[in-house]
Amino acid sequence: MLPDPSVWPSLRWGVIGTGVTRSFVRAVAQNTRQRVVAVTARDDLKTRAFASELGIATVAPTVDALVSNPEVDVVYVATPHPCHKEQALAAIAAGKHVLIEKPIAMSANEADEICAAGVAASVLVMEAMWTRYLAQSDLIRRVIAEGIIGDVHLVTADFGFVAPSDPSSRLWAPDLGGGALLDAGIYPISFASSILGSPDRMDVAGTLGPGGVDARAHLLLTKGDAAALVSTSITSQLPTVAAVSGSEGGIKINAPFFGPSVVTVTRGAAWDGEQGVFSDERLAQSNGGIGLQATAFASYVAEGRLESPLHPHAEIVDVMHTIDVARVALASNAARNQGSDRESKDA
Repeated sequence: MLPDPSVWPSLRWGVIGTGVTRSFVRAVAQNTRQRVVAVTARDDLKTRAFASELGIATVAPTVDALVSNPEVDVVYVATPHPCHKEQALAAIAAGKHVLIEKPIAMSANEADEICAAGVAASVLVMEAMWTRYLAQSDLIRRVIAEGIIGDVHLVTADFGFVAPSDPSSRLWAPDLGGGALLDAGIYPISFASSILGSPDRMDVAGTLGPGGVDARAHLLLTKGDAAALVSTSITSQLPTVAAVSGSEGGIKINAPFFGPSVVTVTRGAAWDGEQGVFSDERLAQSNGGIGLQATAFASYVAEGRLESPLHPHAEIVDVMHTIDVARVALASNAARNQGSDRESKDA
């Protein structure tokens, strides 16, 4: 069962970055006992306006000032992912628990370094994969664990949108972690991981875009007798749905599968089996349930945990490893195709 927001202690949060933070701050204020007490970001004027709008008392001039503030218990790193490692390590070194936006870092090695530092410092490190803490995710876990759909054979998930090609945009800049896999692909890959675990084999297809970023990626992840098909794109409008198919039924998650949605569980054939439908209407008025991960975080701190039981460090690193391998495979495929094209022209 998921933690009750009214039970767990109120922690004092400091946030780094304002770009994707607004919904989190509002959700925390409206639906939890957590308190955001400090913020820092690059643009001081905009940061002060952000703090005034959302009732945040302290604007720290630097990251170091925020993480060293004795009035801050937890640091939420919500900057672009190339900044995550340095800022997370600074917070950990200051003895703060840390919640880091997805992807936690730029690579599996960086993710492992962050997680290891948290364990060494005896502080909680969590990636902000807030989907894991939704009631629908708890339902999916229980349906599978109780064998309602039998043995899992196939997982499918996708997330894609169209981002106009722009060299100045983070999505199209390789040095800023651009591309589909890190930005959007982590959602379907993490979903597949939550069901099947670490893949035994991976097959990758896709297309590179301007600057060499991964514009589209399609992964076949095999685990024993089961498999996952996941797709991501910044040049295609994908349906952003997910499904789990088993020997005795299946689970369908409507778009967007990674947010509060409608979950249909079918036992028997898809066209005439017994069905149950779940949705949590409360989340439509509460910033989509983003605050639930803050409550879960507080419960884990109170329990003395150093990682989330729903999203442990080993899995975080493993998902990043999957992304690393996929990115390398796409680059290798592109180089090989270019070589073939040159050979054809020379022939």
